[in-house]
Formats: sequence, C-alpha cells, structure tokens
Amino acid sequence: MVATWLLYPAAIGLGAWVSRLRRSCGDFKRSVTRVPVSLILATRDDVDAVRARVADLLRTAYDPLMIEVVVGIDAAAARPFDVASLGNFETEIIVVTGDAPGGKAATLNAAVRASHGELLVFADTSQRFSQQTIPELLAALTDPSVGAVSGSLELPSEGGELTRRYWRYERWLREREARLHSSVGVTGAVYAMRRALWQPLPVGLLLDDVFTPMRLVLAGHRIAFARSARAFEQRVINDSREYSRKVRTQTGVIQLCAWMPALLLPWRNPIWVQFVFHKLLRLLTPYCALLFAASGLTAALRVLGTLNGPWIIAVLAAVGVLLLPIRRRGGAMREVFLLQMAVVVASVNGLRGRWEVWSR
Repeated sequence: MVATWLLYPAAIGLGAWVSRLRRSCGDFKRSVTRVPVSLILATRDDVDAVRARVADLLRTAYDPLMIEVVVGIDAAAARPFDVASLGNFETEIIVVTGDAPGGKAATLNAAVRASHGELLVFADTSQRFSQQTIPELLAALTDPSVGAVSGSLELPSEGGELTRRYWRYERWLREREARLHSSVGVTGAVYAMRRALWQPLPVGLLLDDVFTPMRLVLAGHRIAFARSARAFEQRVINDSREYSRKVRTQTGVIQLCAWMPALLLPWRNPIWVQFVFHKLLRLLTPYCALLFAASGLTAALRVLGTLNGPWIIAVLAAVGVLLLPIRRRGGAMREVFLLQMAVVVASVNGLRGRWEVWSR
C-alpha cells in the first residue's frame, strides 16, 4: 500500500518536475477554430436533461459553425426521443438510438458512426462545461503526438469530503503522468480525440474512458491532460452513488486486463509501470489493509495476554481515547469502508467474469 499510494505518486511527481521542459498540455497556446468538431453525448436521461446539456455545450467559445452535436440514446432507455423533442438550436443536432443490446459502449459506437467531425469531444449529461473547455481540449490535439486529451472534472462542495480529496489527488496524479508520457485513462465526461483514431468499442465494455486511451497508447500515441478544460459535476456525490461507480470502474479494470492483455506486457505497454501502480495494485488495498489489521490485532492480544486486570483496563481506556477522533469522523470511515468493499465486490465480479454491472 505504501508503494502504491505514497512512493509511486512521489516518483511520478519528481519525474514530472525533472521533465518539466516537456511541454504539458496546460501550455498549449495554439487554437483550433476551423476544424469540424462533433460533440458526442451518450445518455439514458430524459429529454429535459439532454436539452439542458446540449444548450450548455453550445455556449462554448468554439466557432458554432464548425460544431455538430450527436446525441446517442441508450437502446436500453425507457423512452427514446427524436431530435424535434430537443427544440430549436442553430447548430446541427443529430439524435440516434444506440446499438443493441444497449450500454454506454454500444451507444457511443452508434453516436460516433453518425458523426462527421474531424475531432470528437465526449461529454455526459450531468456535467457543465466552461466556455473554454472545448477550445482547451482541442488545443491539446494540435500536438501530433497526442491521440486523446482528458479534461478536469470538478466535484461539487456537497457530498463526501473523502471523495473530493481523492479526486483532487487523482487529478494531480493524472496531470503529472501526462507530463511524463500519458495519463492512465481519461475522464469520460470531458475528453477529446481524433476521429481517425477511433475504433468501435466491444459490446459490454465497462471502461471506455480507459480502454480507448490505452489502445491509443499501445499504438504509439500520447494521452494528454488539460487542467484548464473543466467540467463541473452537477450531482451530489453521495456514498451510495460513489460505491456503485467504484464497483463498476474496478470491475472494469479487471475486464480491461482480460480483454486487452497487451497492457500487462512491459515490452508492449510504454506506460506499464503507471498502469500497474495506478490501476492494478490499487485492487490489493483492502486485502493489505485487512492483513495489516489482523496482524495488529494479533499483536495486541498477545500483549494483553501478558498483563493483569488493572493494566488491561488502562490499555483499553487509552485505546478508547485514541479512537475518539475516528468515531467523530464516522462519515469518512463509512466512505473508506464502502470504497474498499467496492474493490472486493469488483474482485469477485472479475473472478466470475461478471461484467453486467453498468447499471449499478
């Protein structure tokens, strides 16, 4: 756990600092203004939510004459709708139904197939972009070595404090990985790539935002991170929602290894070390924590076995005092427990080959 959560980030931070002469995606100055762009929105939300999201996307500072919006409706959605339901927009809007049997990967395949832009920008329904988000993403693609670029997701102030802190840490780490070579994955709610590099996603895929960038890395491209390309989450991230998301993403990591085994080969994967430490070794966290707790409990019982009654009472009282801060932060402890349980559930899903967890 120490290597995964402390030593690896420290090494990545140091490496990014040493190689700071490499231009980071935050340093891109060239703008893209006359390249046709398709904004891809895969969704299963209702028409009102989609209409509001499309209106937000079209507030971008990018040239509206060079934009089309493609809305892919999940085939598993209860009530598909057509383009007339969205109202009138000056920009072209295309609405398509995702491929059967449904799911995000199948919906993205249908939406990209219906698009025409040279560059693709991917978005989800529950976030909002700043006016500069799309131009900042596209500016990173002016570097020919960059195959895709991730933006930065900002969580609301409401919800779990631990989740917000974790996501700040995750953004910091991804940005520095991108400075060295590539970020391990992108944020599915805010990223862009070249249409020429797109390939249809396998049906049932859980992590399109890791599968696609890692496929590009294996093909010799870089994955950039644009810190100033911000997406603002509108939903409150509660424990239940974060648990479900974590089950899906961690199950998806195992699925990714099964479906793209080249990632596990250091001579094929140029960011093999990053992938192992950032994705795979994190799956061991709950088991290492359990082993550590069991070892500590065994040692404590041995010590207690050598003490008499008054000393046992004194030790238990001291332990109670030390645990007071933890008891006062019961919400944070619940977050920790749920997130680690999500990893355990994902491990079981992976061992059983159970990938049908998208709707969880």
